[in-house]
Amino acid sequence: MEWSPKCATNAYLDALKLCNKCKKDCGSREAQVPESNEFISALAAGMSAKLIVEVTSEVSPSTVALAAAARQTGGKLICILPEPANLASSTKSRKIIEDLGLGDIVEFKTGDPAETLLKYENIDFSLVDCKGEDYGRLLEKLDVNPKRSVVVANNLLEGEKGLGGHLKGVEKKTRVRSMMHPIGRGMEITMIGKSNDFGSREKSKSGSYSTTRSERRGGVVKTTDKSRWIFQVDEKSGEEHIFRMPNCS
Repeated sequence: MEWSPKCATNAYLDALKLCNKCKKDCGSREAQVPESNEFISALAAGMSAKLIVEVTSEVSPSTVALAAAARQTGGKLICILPEPANLASSTKSRKIIEDLGLGDIVEFKTGDPAETLLKYENIDFSLVDCKGEDYGRLLEKLDVNPKRSVVVANNLLEGEKGLGGHLKGVEKKTRVRSMMHPIGRGMEITMIGKSNDFGSREKSKSGSYSTTRSERRGGVVKTTDKSRWIFQVDEKSGEEHIFRMPNCS
């Protein structure tokens, strides 16, 4: 799985468009920060993730963003939901995805998330909504691709931890590193695999890597100076720091 800048850009733009359409219909209890959805979509697509798994309490913009990534890579999104309180809730979730043209990409699974996760192996990209009290147990159940994969622990409250650089079953086989990032409402990104497996980026004099935010106009991707993602690498530890900075005019 080589890094694909084209897939990352296309997924970013697709997620931006689809998530805007989803805002009125998803019915999420909390509005999510748009940039976090765009980011996870670009990250999943850029690393060419084929098997993407989301564990969440409801269909939200993050579900749509991951589906946009799967569409770019030709992959599949498995959306694991708890047993719905009623049939109407489950039907509405599926209708949202169908209306956005993502029905053939998203596969819904309902039931005990911990048990459902055991059915999937070598997951390329996973996102766990950490609003629930048992999110730690769900993170431990993930069977990730040891060659290269990403685990996102989303909606972590202040003081809460995700994997913290530890993932059973792969720690002795490959490198595992986790970092908290000021994206959304608290997001830990854990990368499994070698650092150079996650794609090359242009390095600045300060030792940072940056990508600019893009938008599509008239079928052409135009780079703007509204904001940029900064990838900063610690030269000693090799840890990757990812954060978003507005450009100053």
